[in-house]
Amino acid sequence: MLDAGVSLRDVQIAARHADPRTTMRYDRARKNLDRHPNYILAAYMASGT
Repeated sequence: MLDAGVSLRDVQIAARHADPRTTMRYDRARKNLDRHPNYILAAYMASGT
């Protein structure tokens, strides 16, 4: 949602996080997923190559 321009506060409410730091922690962790080997393999398999 943050990538789509939704405010941090609105994402925090939607995720039911009591503290905005929790929302930010999940957002930072999400970016690490792009480098995870399983994620890379899944993206490769989904591309059909």
